[in-house]
Amino acid sequence: MLKCSICEKRDAFYIRRYSGEKLCQRCFARSIENKVRATISKYQMFKFNDRIAVAVSGGKDSLNLLHILSKIEKEYPEASLCAITVDEGIKGYRDEALKIVAENCETLGVEHTIVSFKEIYGYTLDEIVKMTEGKNLTPCAYCGVLRRRALNIAAKRVSADKIATAHTLDDEIQTFLLNMLHGDPLRAIRSGPVFKSENSWFIPRVKPFCEVLERESILYAYVNDIEFQEESCPYASEAFRNDVRVYLNRMEEKHPGIKYTLFRSIERIRKAASDNSEKIHLRRCKICGEPTTDVICQVCKILNELRY
Repeated sequence: MLKCSICEKRDAFYIRRYSGEKLCQRCFARSIENKVRATISKYQMFKFNDRIAVAVSGGKDSLNLLHILSKIEKEYPEASLCAITVDEGIKGYRDEALKIVAENCETLGVEHTIVSFKEIYGYTLDEIVKMTEGKNLTPCAYCGVLRRRALNIAAKRVSADKIATAHTLDDEIQTFLLNMLHGDPLRAIRSGPVFKSENSWFIPRVKPFCEVLERESILYAYVNDIEFQEESCPYASEAFRNDVRVYLNRMEEKHPGIKYTLFRSIERIRKAASDNSEKIHLRRCKICGEPTTDVICQVCKILNELRY
């Protein structure tokens, strides 16, 4: 049996092909936690006294992030951590997720706040799907816009300084490629590990998991017995994203480390583009007063469409 490359004592259970490391369960878990710490430091994601709202959906990545940040937060007495969850109103699916998140938060002693589409917008996602049948936009298109706003509202309610989301390295490179394939290079450049604004009404967002592979996130959850929701959203319409995911996974299988190479290239492209482009200035929406790049925000446009 192969021994762990780090401790050289325990049996290895995982071989990290892109680095050649052979890791036991304990050293593997520590390597993920250390990677998150290094990412936070590299991108200067937090201040020592930040109040951090972790966006927790109930999936493996967001719960892993909550557990890791809970460990890190204990080392910084002046910082505080809370969890925020958006209840879109998907019968059956979201109910299970809310239960799992609540149980994890109770175990960790983390304050948990829930906001719902029904409360904020007057409609559940189930209702929106019925109202928009036959239209060009998918349920995911509506949900994505409304969820982002709901997270900002939830973060304000808990007086958070930052919102931490659990986008993995796979999510980051898939999203970049999708934006390019959809012909939207500006959006591809704008997204990244940290999104800040000079406007105080927009809560900055950070992605401490942006250098963690999705497959290693799954493994971290199982190694640490973290219960998470395994069922995917019934409205998930990710055919194009799945094609990109499959392609990247095949490339990684043939060329270990190619995902990290691509991520580094994306970071260099973003830096070069941001150095030579104007900064995006947010303004307040004329209708609701929330941050937007347009005169009227996408949320108000959607709600207007639903009402009329």
